[in-house]
Amino acid sequence: MKVLAINGSAGKDGNTAILINTVFEELHKAGIETEMVQLAGKNIEPCKACWACGGRKNCVHKKDLFQEIFEKMLQADGIILGSPVYTANISANMQAFLERASVVADMNKRDNLLQHKVGAAVTAARRGGALPTLDAMYHFFMLQNMFVVGSSYWAMAYGQMPGDVRKDEEGLDTMKNLGRNMAYLLKALEEGQAG
Repeated sequence: MKVLAINGSAGKDGNTAILINTVFEELHKAGIETEMVQLAGKNIEPCKACWACGGRKNCVHKKDLFQEIFEKMLQADGIILGSPVYTANISANMQAFLERASVVADMNKRDNLLQHKVGAAVTAARRGGALPTLDAMYHFFMLQNMFVVGSSYWAMAYGQMPGDVRKDEEGLDTMKNLGRNMAYLLKALEEGQAG
């Protein structure tokens, strides 16, 4: 069983990565393998609306890492999306990635590429905009017929400078609970398929 996290932050190993790693710690305790892809320093191009992905199960354009990351999504049992709040929304790279992934999934609807995978989203905020940021990522999950994991509060933590989220105890507890809930759901689904 494996969970893939996509960190849409422009800063590598910053607050969003800390939150994802906090969720990962709980997944590791449950024996679940994890991998994080960080978009920092990379450019994800927006969808070109060429529709060439129909029947191919992935985007045909190879100028960036989209194909590689999307293939990892297809292989994963669970997906975590993480983005800091940028202008009360997700980062530009995350927006471009999710738009392309949505088009690929839509153009290959019969294959149900992401259906019944488990999804969770996390965000790091300086002040406001956390809920619209989470909503943008959760909308992607819901469009793909995925199962969405909840926690004891919205999966957000506060901090401006790298490392500041470590001071948000409630935020970190929310991430831990999210990880435990994700592990529970993944295992329940696996048992249901086996039975």
